Amino acid sequence: MTALPGTHRLIVTWLSLMALTLVAMFSARLDQASWEPLPLASALLVLVATGFKAQRLLMVYLNLRAATPAWKGTFVGLVLLTLALIGAGYAAPRLI
Repeated sequence: MTALPGTHRLIVTWLSLMALTLVAMFSARLDQASWEPLPLASALLVLVATGFKAQRLLMVYLNLRAATPAWKGTFVGLVLLTLALIGAGYAAPRLI
């Protein structure tokens, strides 16, 4: 295994990031005929797509797949914490 990702991996990752961006954009537009807040299912889909995009960016473009498990765990943990905080902030007013 080389230290740097190959061209094929970079292109496939870029294409998947573009596809996930489209998924997030279209899911954010679901049930948006009025000015009501985004449904929880759509918000969850946006957060999942964003989490997978962040994981791909970390592992491929920042090349954390070649890093130690401590670095991987730290960055992935911070991404998960950020997504959990965003999700909780979005869901809290709807669940109270």
